[in-house]
Amino acid sequence: MTALHELPAADLVAGYRKGALSPVDVARSVLGHVERWEQHLHALFLLRPEQVLAQARDSEARWRAGEPLGPLDGVPVTIKDNIATRGDPTPLGTAATDLAPATADAPPAARMRETGAVFLAKTTMPDYGMLSSGLSSYHKLARNPWDLTKTPGGSSAGAGSAAAAGYGPLHIGTDIGGSLRLPAGWCGIFTLKPSLGRIPIDPPYMGRAAGPMTRTVADSALMMQVLSRPDARDSMSLPYQEIAWSSADRGAGRLKGLRIGLLLEAGCGLPVDPEVTAAVQAAAVVFERAGAVVAPMKPFMTQAMLDGMDHFWRMRSHVDMRGIAPEAKARVLPYIQRWADSAAEMSGEAVFRAFSQFHNTRVAAVNACRAFDFVISPVSPVPAFPADYASPTNDPLRPLEHIGFTVPFNMSEQPAASINCGYTSTGLPIGLQVAGQRFDDLGVLQVARAYEILRGDQRPWPQPPSEALRQLD
Repeated sequence: MTALHELPAADLVAGYRKGALSPVDVARSVLGHVERWEQHLHALFLLRPEQVLAQARDSEARWRAGEPLGPLDGVPVTIKDNIATRGDPTPLGTAATDLAPATADAPPAARMRETGAVFLAKTTMPDYGMLSSGLSSYHKLARNPWDLTKTPGGSSAGAGSAAAAGYGPLHIGTDIGGSLRLPAGWCGIFTLKPSLGRIPIDPPYMGRAAGPMTRTVADSALMMQVLSRPDARDSMSLPYQEIAWSSADRGAGRLKGLRIGLLLEAGCGLPVDPEVTAAVQAAAVVFERAGAVVAPMKPFMTQAMLDGMDHFWRMRSHVDMRGIAPEAKARVLPYIQRWADSAAEMSGEAVFRAFSQFHNTRVAAVNACRAFDFVISPVSPVPAFPADYASPTNDPLRPLEHIGFTVPFNMSEQPAASINCGYTSTGLPIGLQVAGQRFDDLGVLQVARAYEILRGDQRPWPQPPSEALRQLD
């Protein structure tokens, strides 16, 4: 039988409704599994088992009374460090942050609390979310359950690791240049970076989105029912729409006749690893055999676009760090300090020109995608890199060479997902990005679900080292 902590959210809710499953038993199963894994992964902080069990008991009472709060009542969820939860500190991954408790839940956390989800823990992230790894001056180094010597990615590092390790079915991360999709790709899970404003957040920012991180497309679709509900605090949110998120499961017949662009080169940054290219090309064949019309796309990003966004973010971080005390800045990860300090001599004109690349990227992405219904590409040009590296290059002056496929869809506000499409010769997952037209979040889920059905069997999820050894005996 499938262990309770391995069950998808829909199965848990169905079991609660029938009285066949108990939220308390599920919580205990997840906590026990976390206990076996967490010493190796460092995916969580603020793990408080007694509070978890108290929430589960409350949920169980509601289900027995036939009065669940919502479609995720009793389902365990983790929430990324930078999404505020009432009464908890929000360190943003850095030892430089004031640890005052948040006075209110940020919108994604509020929606989860309203639906009765069981808050398992917060998940770890790098300093200020500005790395695609789990390296942090505040949290322990997060690791990838597929290979403990590798990074889970970032900045939703702990969330990606927790989802792949089976810390329950639901996890919430954020993304401003790839921070949902990169860890999803490197951890072999599914995520949706929605259209900007589809999921309200606070504080909002250009390109920034929250999104679900799950093992299956269906669980992410279920989360979207809750996370997409309106919240007035997000000044950039979209008008609320009643979207039939449950119809994501009907995507199997959607591929016939779709125009799908195949983007194999980003146009900037690191060259694509041959194993990554081969996996994405194999996925394209799956789409073609299902009746889609797949056509090659020319790269539309340029190194100038990528460098401009990098330089603007450096200046933003440089200004932020000038606003904190020197002793606090000294606690920031040295890689981040060096990256931000490199902007100290930038002129006003240089900052303006750097900022202009955000709009240039948006226009280029929209124009390039106009001829297609969806675009498929690698999530990252390379597989997961060493866990103690800040980025694939590990060079603070070349920090974003791996986000050429992901960042344009933050700036164009288009939805983009990551779904596993294969493995390297050493067994590391490879992520396929599926991007859609702006506002077509449901379409992306449906296409990803169709591929999920057609891609065939996947490798078993990784197990804690002690359990993996027992299975080999």
